[in-house]
Amino acid sequence: METTERKTVQRYIDETPFWADGTPLSHAPMTGMQWRIWAVSAAGKFFEGGIIFMTGVALPLIVKTYSLTSVEAGLVASTPLLGILVGATGFGRLADLLGRRFVFITDMVVLVAFLVLMIVAPNFSIVLLALFGIGIALGGDYPTAHLVISECIAARHRGRMVLAAFSFQALGALVGTIASYLVLSGDETTQVWRLMYATVLVPALLILIGRLFIIESPFWLIAHHKTVEAEFALYRLMKRTPQYPRKIALKPHMKQRHAHSLGLLELLRSPERRRELAFTSVPWFFQDIATYGIGLSMPLLFLEVLGESSGPARNVVGHLAQNVMSARITAVLDVFLVLGVVCAVLLADRVRRIPLQIWGFVGCAVGLVIACVGVISDGVVGFSMLFAGLMVFNFMCNVGPNAQTYLLAGEVFPTRLRASGAGLAASCGKVGAVGSAFLFPTVLLALGLELFLLLLVATSLLGAFFTWVWRIETTNRTFQEIDQAADKAED
Repeated sequence: METTERKTVQRYIDETPFWADGTPLSHAPMTGMQWRIWAVSAAGKFFEGGIIFMTGVALPLIVKTYSLTSVEAGLVASTPLLGILVGATGFGRLADLLGRRFVFITDMVVLVAFLVLMIVAPNFSIVLLALFGIGIALGGDYPTAHLVISECIAARHRGRMVLAAFSFQALGALVGTIASYLVLSGDETTQVWRLMYATVLVPALLILIGRLFIIESPFWLIAHHKTVEAEFALYRLMKRTPQYPRKIALKPHMKQRHAHSLGLLELLRSPERRRELAFTSVPWFFQDIATYGIGLSMPLLFLEVLGESSGPARNVVGHLAQNVMSARITAVLDVFLVLGVVCAVLLADRVRRIPLQIWGFVGCAVGLVIACVGVISDGVVGFSMLFAGLMVFNFMCNVGPNAQTYLLAGEVFPTRLRASGAGLAASCGKVGAVGSAFLFPTVLLALGLELFLLLLVATSLLGAFFTWVWRIETTNRTFQEIDQAADKAED
């Protein structure tokens, strides 16, 4: 029989309904609000993957439009990532101070505004400004898209549901690349890149509208001592037919001193927070060096290989033909990003996070070694080895570090610092991404592909090493347990 016993947010969310007619349930089914939250979060990851990889496909056309140097091309590739770096930390901190829902809506407003600016940009400077703004919006979604799901989902489903939403990043990369290919095939002008960005504007508006109709995180509300608001939000979250539970009575949060804490500095105050930050940031940094360096520059990489075998394009039509061929190859390789993250969804709560991240890093290194062998080989064999190596890299990256660094960053920190910690970890990762994306064209010209690929092998192995050194396993741990451990360590 239902009682008015006061419970924690976690206990209500994890609780299996008890129906009056005695119908047995093995687990709590997802409510309509939980599915709505998941859907609008997954859509954010879809846009991130699509826009970032679309920029990689559009890069040669933007270079052609403005007659850019290799340094300016690097700026185009790295500017969205620089924006993500700023947005993840800035919006992450705001999500801890002002709420998950506020930032979740605001970052989509920013995305729509700068997409419009990108479409109508009259010159190269405005292109960079628009890409930076788009990056800020996508960066804000890094911590918030994770937390609005993970703080509203039963702990036993958390890993696979967060990663299922994250998988839409890979799907977005695939769809963005295919859409770019279709646009390129139907338009033979270098200005066609504007149409690529226009294709995501209307869907972004629809997602913005959807985000207006979700609740605030009950975990965030109770951590900020808003017990009544948390009970109302939790009731809306748990609304189902027949209704269970009928009444919500939450235990108040006891740690009054943590309402606003010391901000980002608190992440450096204690050994526990420093270890959490190092564990989430350093492997993500090494992972993003390889992931974004290869992912953003993959079209340029294959254009380089195709150019060596077929000669440089001598006119706009020839340039577009090479770009279409590169987009086809990239789209096929992006399929393995999708397959990799599907495997991550299936394995995260079974194999556990840490082994997946470590062996994923090792698999990335193996794939890059194969690609390097392809670069130094000749003809069809060399091209096939390069393709096979990047195929292995894409698959193992999304099974392991690309998925697990994102998942772990949103789990290890206590609620009051969760968005700040996850955002700062994402920003540290983007330091590697920005550097790799900016330097890739220059390194390609100065040192060649072989040395660059071997450097990425080293970064992948370093990622595996530091994951092992600072490992914190979160599989099957509830946020209530993580919060209690953090409070106990600080008493």
